[in-house]
Amino acid sequence: MNNRQLGDNGEDIACKYLEKQGYEILERNKHYSKFCELDIIAKYKDNIVFVEVKTRKTNNFGSPLEAITKSKFENIIKGVQYYLSENKIKNYRIDVIGITLKPKIKIEHLKNVSLF
Repeated sequence: MNNRQLGDNGEDIACKYLEKQGYEILERNKHYSKFCELDIIAKYKDNIVFVEVKTRKTNNFGSPLEAITKSKFENIIKGVQYYLSENKIKNYRIDVIGITLKPKIKIEHLKNVSLF
């Protein structure tokens, strides 16, 4: 499984998880530039939720959430700003989901994250 397949698999797992939690998936893999992609855009109650997904086969090299660097998060914010301006959205938040596949699937969901 290459990195793209691993990422797609993780996003599929994240979408199923979110749907079970009552989220409606609106879009996946929305690109704004070479450096800016929004993995999942969902609706939950009155909020639009932008979800960054990181997937790892194991935790041998750290948690998937540790892969979200400051610069990666700044690029996500840029994408969110583009989306908000295009769609006139006021209520939103940014979530991150870390998925570890082995020894068994583990999902960590952090809601309403920020750099501060």
